[in-house]
Amino acid sequence: MATSRCFLLLPISLNLPNCNANSSKRQRRVHNHASRITCSSTTNQSQSAKQELLNLIADQDRGLKTQKDPNKRSSIIKAIDDMAVLGSDMDTTGDSLSATWRLLWTTEKEQLFIIEKAYLFGTQTGDVLQVIDVEKKVLNNVITFPPDGVFFVRSNIEIASPQRVNFRFTSAVLRGKNWEVPLPPFGKGWFETVYLDDEIRVVKDIRGDYLVVERAPYQWTEFRSVYLDDNIRIAKDIYGDYQVCKLYSLLLERVRRQLTDSDDADAHQSTSYLF
Repeated sequence: MATSRCFLLLPISLNLPNCNANSSKRQRRVHNHASRITCSSTTNQSQSAKQELLNLIADQDRGLKTQKDPNKRSSIIKAIDDMAVLGSDMDTTGDSLSATWRLLWTTEKEQLFIIEKAYLFGTQTGDVLQVIDVEKKVLNNVITFPPDGVFFVRSNIEIASPQRVNFRFTSAVLRGKNWEVPLPPFGKGWFETVYLDDEIRVVKDIRGDYLVVERAPYQWTEFRSVYLDDNIRIAKDIYGDYQVCKLYSLLLERVRRQLTDSDDADAHQSTSYLF
C-alpha cells in the first residue's frame, strides 16, 4: 500500500499546474468581470438619471415655467442631486470643461427675467451660452438677441478643486448691430460642475442656483477690439471679419453714476456667475 500511495502521489506532485497561480488567475478574471459589471452598471445608472433629468426639463422653457411650479422644481432639483451623487468622483474642471455650453434650464432669476422680458425691447432671446476656456482661464456668459444683438459678461476663472471654479467679472457689454454700451464689471463667486459628460453639464453655484447646459453645435467667438476711443470701436474676430460700433459713452457715464450713488452696495457685488 505504501508503494501504491507513492506511485499515485508522485505524478500528481510533478505534473499538476500551480494551484496558487490558477487561483490568482481565476481571482483576476472574477475581479475584471466584476469591474466590467460595476462600470456597466454605473454607466447605465448615469444614462438613466440623465434621461430622467432631461425629460423633466424638456418642456420648462429654460426654467420660465418652473418658476410657477414648485412641485416641478423640486422634482428637477432631486434629479440634479441624483446626478451629483453619480458624478461625485468626477474631475469636471479639466480640459473637457472648455466648450461653448448652451442653456437648457436654470433657476437664476436674473437670467430668466431677461429671457422673459426681451420682447419689451422689441426683440427676443436666442441662445444663452457659457463659453469656457480652462487653459486661458476665461469665462464668457452670453445672451444672444437675433439677428445682431448680444449681451455678454467677461470673467477670469481659477480652478479651485476637481469640481469647483472661482470667477471674477472683468467687464460687460450690451451690443447691437453697429453700436455697443460697455458696462462696469462687478461681482465674484464660484460654481461647481457636479456632473459632466460628452453631451451635458450640471451645475450648482454659490447662491444655491442650478444650471443644466448642453454642448452647443458651434463655437461662440467674441470680436476683439483693434481700435477704441470715446466714440467708436473697431473689432475683428478670428475669421478676419470686422465690426464698427458706436460707443454710447453718455449712457455708460449715467449707469456708472447710478451705481456710485446707490446706497445698496451689496447689490453691486452680485455672486451670480451669469450676471
